[in-house]
Amino acid sequence: MSGASNSGAALGSLLRQIIVWVVFAAVVVVLPHLFTSGSSISMMSQMGVFILFALSYNMLLGEAGMLSFGHAVYFGIGGFFTLHAIRAVNDGVFSWPLELMPLVGGAGGLLFGIIFGSVSTRRAGVTFAMITLGIGSLVESSANMFTDFFGGESGISANRVTEVTLLPFSYGPQIQVYYLIGAWTVFAALLMYLLTRTPLGRISNAVRDNPERAQFVGYNTTMARFVQFALSGFFAGIAGGLFAIMFEIMTASNVGLIQSGSVLLMTFIGGVGVFFGPIIGAVLITYMQTALSGFSEGWILYFGLLFVFMVMYAPMGIAGVIVAHFAPWRAGQLHRLIPVYALAVVPAMLALAGLVSVIEMGYHLSLAYDPSQPIDLFYMQVNVTRLLPWVVAVVVLAVGVALLKWVSGRIRERWNDINKTTERPEAAR
Repeated sequence: MSGASNSGAALGSLLRQIIVWVVFAAVVVVLPHLFTSGSSISMMSQMGVFILFALSYNMLLGEAGMLSFGHAVYFGIGGFFTLHAIRAVNDGVFSWPLELMPLVGGAGGLLFGIIFGSVSTRRAGVTFAMITLGIGSLVESSANMFTDFFGGESGISANRVTEVTLLPFSYGPQIQVYYLIGAWTVFAALLMYLLTRTPLGRISNAVRDNPERAQFVGYNTTMARFVQFALSGFFAGIAGGLFAIMFEIMTASNVGLIQSGSVLLMTFIGGVGVFFGPIIGAVLITYMQTALSGFSEGWILYFGLLFVFMVMYAPMGIAGVIVAHFAPWRAGQLHRLIPVYALAVVPAMLALAGLVSVIEMGYHLSLAYDPSQPIDLFYMQVNVTRLLPWVVAVVVLAVGVALLKWVSGRIRERWNDINKTTERPEAAR
């Protein structure tokens, strides 16, 4: 009976996983029919690229515990390899279909992942992080030296419309590029997920959690980190290749520290402890970059504040917060959290409104040519040179924070009650 129940549970788990991936693929197919504008399709294409990039970074940080500050190296090099390959196809040097061009980027990322990984993965922890930071700075500074490959300050560009394709598409229209990116996103994400279920994935988790114990029982921790690092470079190169196909240009900034910091933000904010966490982070950060950059000059400050907030109050990321609610849901206690969460909505909106007001007024006061000109803030005309708007914004922010602090105490109490309720049946068993 026990074996039958275990096999039934395993089959149920497999079916759930298949359903999740089918739904993921269906969402990718349907989205352009819901958001039909050119800007929306372009933004969703970028989301697909950065989903792969963030998942490849999670292979390092989330799966193997390797904090890298230079992961954009493999993303950017993959993009440069792809553009050179496209140019070679257009020049008739060799024939390779555009649909498979991301594999060229993956090969470039894998090659340099092997080269740099053989050096950096010999160490772990802070030393590894500093080595990757040095490698990232080295490659970024080398971009202006090796102009034949990197193109100097202007970068490398190519026309993605070639005559060599597997399908009867030119890939000139953005919608065709979107579906190419979407297909690669689903396929590569599935491969990375399957890697987490392999012995390599399990060993990487062991090296992340307790490297001394993993080494004691006979695992080669350095080799595990190296293989994981190289494969991560491969998938980052695929993402870079898709980025190059989409934008048809790569510059030194694509291998730089800002790009590496961006993928770190995506992965951490989304959640490094859960596979789908980087997907959430990539979608959120890409949307914020697109939406906030047109809304506010201080959009980078909002990123920084969001990152600080997540580090302080939700270190497991958005996905970690979601997963934490699974236990109360299974125990039938989730409904007890809804009232206190609803109670936090108004204070949270007040605090957010006050914070946004202070930031936007501060930027306008310091950067505007004529600060006395009013700005539009929450559908109101506000003159930032007057004292009253500042007083109102600070008071709203202070009231919101104070009420949030009080509500957070109620939320903690409710969580403690739920944890006690769910622990009693386990203790009785």
